[in-house]
Amino acid sequence: MSSRSETSGDGPGYPFDETATARAVIDGDGILVEWNEGARRLLGHAPADVVGLPAARLLAAQARPAAPLPADDRRSATLALRHRDGRTVHVWVLAHRRRPEAGDRSEWLVVTPLDTVAAPAEHDSLVSAFLDQSPCATAIYDDQLRLYRVNAVMAESLGLPQERIRGLRIAEIGGRPQSEELEAHMLRVLLSGRREDVRTYLGPGGEDHRHAWSARIAPLTDATGRVRGVCMTAHDFTEQSLARKRLQLVNEASIRIGSTLDVTRTAQELADVCVPALADFVSVDLMATLDHGGEPDAGPPAFPVSLRRAAHRSVNPGSPEAVVKPGQLDSYPESSPQAASLLAGQPVAASDAALAHWLAHDPARRRQVRESGIHATMSVPIRARGATLGVAVFTRFRRPDPFTPDDMLLAEEVTARAAVCIDNARRFSRERETAIALQRSLLPLNLPHTAAVEAASRYLPAAKAGVGGDWFDVIPLSGMRVAMVVGDVVGHGVQASATMGRLRTAVRTLADIDLAPDELLTHLDDLVVRLSAEAGSGTTGEVGASCLYAVYDPVTRVCTLARAGHPSPVILPPGGRPREVDVPPGPALGLGGLPFESAELTLAEGTVLALYTDGLVDSRDRGLDESLRLLHRSLERNPDSLDDACHDILDSLLPAAGAPDDVALLLARTKGLPPSQVATWDIPADPALVAPIRKQVVGQLDTWGLGEAGFTTELVVSELVTNAIRYGERPIRLRLIHDATTLIVEVSDSSHTAPHLRRAKTFDEGGRGLLLVAQLTQRWGSRHTPEGKTIWAELPLTEG
Repeated sequence: MSSRSETSGDGPGYPFDETATARAVIDGDGILVEWNEGARRLLGHAPADVVGLPAARLLAAQARPAAPLPADDRRSATLALRHRDGRTVHVWVLAHRRRPEAGDRSEWLVVTPLDTVAAPAEHDSLVSAFLDQSPCATAIYDDQLRLYRVNAVMAESLGLPQERIRGLRIAEIGGRPQSEELEAHMLRVLLSGRREDVRTYLGPGGEDHRHAWSARIAPLTDATGRVRGVCMTAHDFTEQSLARKRLQLVNEASIRIGSTLDVTRTAQELADVCVPALADFVSVDLMATLDHGGEPDAGPPAFPVSLRRAAHRSVNPGSPEAVVKPGQLDSYPESSPQAASLLAGQPVAASDAALAHWLAHDPARRRQVRESGIHATMSVPIRARGATLGVAVFTRFRRPDPFTPDDMLLAEEVTARAAVCIDNARRFSRERETAIALQRSLLPLNLPHTAAVEAASRYLPAAKAGVGGDWFDVIPLSGMRVAMVVGDVVGHGVQASATMGRLRTAVRTLADIDLAPDELLTHLDDLVVRLSAEAGSGTTGEVGASCLYAVYDPVTRVCTLARAGHPSPVILPPGGRPREVDVPPGPALGLGGLPFESAELTLAEGTVLALYTDGLVDSRDRGLDESLRLLHRSLERNPDSLDDACHDILDSLLPAAGAPDDVALLLARTKGLPPSQVATWDIPADPALVAPIRKQVVGQLDTWGLGEAGFTTELVVSELVTNAIRYGERPIRLRLIHDATTLIVEVSDSSHTAPHLRRAKTFDEGGRGLLLVAQLTQRWGSRHTPEGKTIWAELPLTEG
């Protein structure tokens, strides 16, 4: 009887005479390592004479060729043994492998009872107690806890003949350390006279089958009340126990599987739940078509089918039974158990013949199966919503029992739950990658190189929630100016990314007509209100966003900023300390009807401006002030490299597991145009003075070394200045700005009437001026200023 008690077996050791049985212990090499007094009485050999010698020497000459150690975990046999005086003694022995998990290296306990327990008499009081009090599997032990009598049910459970084991202790019948726990309970009952209830797992026939017994150990007393022995009755509740364990495994699977929306993590959770509760090794392979959130193929798979190992788990550390590592692809032919389950659409327990046929064409697996001792394999298809996602394979090599139909039902139930979670994770991964691709496509791939700023940026999607609506942009404006914008749409997913794309396009469109920052946010607020009405019930608030918009002029070095529900930017002056910019707080976009205010500040050349979304500084682990201090320190540590500063900021402020919200970060270092690259003239309102102005412009171009652009510039200046004198209002001003690649002509006046390009008819005397300007320049336009308007045109400069 092999047993494992669920209750504690702590108690005093065996206090009675141990010489009533002959006991010997043999190590894995067949050497005697223990020899008790009962063995000396049986064969006459003293311990000093036999300990350390091969046990085979004790066999009689005619039995020498026979192997003294059995191949199973327990074996009984009658052996011819050599007595010390030379005679042969035929002895029935019971041998136990003490530690089956150690395999061939396990020690063996060899025991036989000596004739010290008398056979029960017909009218013995113990026999009467046995007959009267044992309705179930029952065993009676005497006052030294040696077996006195068992009934037929108990004898069948033990798998040993009663006449052979009478006189053995239960620890000697079981032969494993767990049997001693049960003996400790019996000893307590014998000494205290109080019964105990124990829940025990018994292995009939010496094997570790899952037989659960509810045992009651009670004292047996005579007429005087003296304890004469112990009676143990047991009830087999294996089916109830297995049902409870199956239900517990299903419940555990529903809790543990699907804790995240990650395909690999979910597959690993399936393997972890089933080992060792259902199998000794579990592998989870998914269809190769599911990579990167792909869709499973419709219809039956084509063989050989390619499966990617998503996860596996073994009772042995390192999973030495695995032939394929996680992430690797493997091809399975139609003869494999995996293919059989995929074709059948239901669990398949591979027969020995089918397994051998498959392994005959796979030497690596054949060697692994032989070395691991795998004897049972079950394949379960992973199916969800009518689609086949992969297959889970359950194998046993440590547990001796094969897979039963109940095991197959249980594996199918657990795998079905995992399949839904894997499919959910796959769909989420696909949607997340789609949203990330959309988000990346809507963000600028490369920031433009401008004469106003040097810029660097970063965007990180949220670790769990996925992409959101954070965006950034750098927009070149007329007059060498540049606009910088950072925004954040409320929410996550494809909808937030799409809304972000619409807002970014709107910002670029509004920036192209040179609106002031506060006016631009007002128009953007109106757009978000309309988007809310389209998305919801017509009320505001269905779509929300925040935005920070800044315009920097490298000529005047003035930066104008306005914000709508967005964090204030941080600036780092050259040689100074970082600080927040005091920008008037505006309402978030989408509330409607509330005004925005702008702020102006003059920035020294080389000032670093940091614009970011709230995902960078919001944290559950620290306050906003601490986050801002970390941001300031990162800027101070990297004053020369904006890319290094971006990396340092994200590394300092965001957790290693990823940001809880998506993050957009834009760093810009301001530049300045020296006065030598700007020329300005005040123009009198006299058409006759246009010719001298053209000559002055040509002279300035010669001074800059741009004489080749003189002819085109003369025509553009003549047309714009003439229009300003004819249709504008004083004062009128002409300004030329140039850098290495562009020459800009600007004419400003006090009129707020903007010109427009039109196609002149054949006999029209006017209307061709702006058309000529459009043909000669790279681009042109107008912008309104507090004093009036400015008409501008850009001319590209040839290299050299």
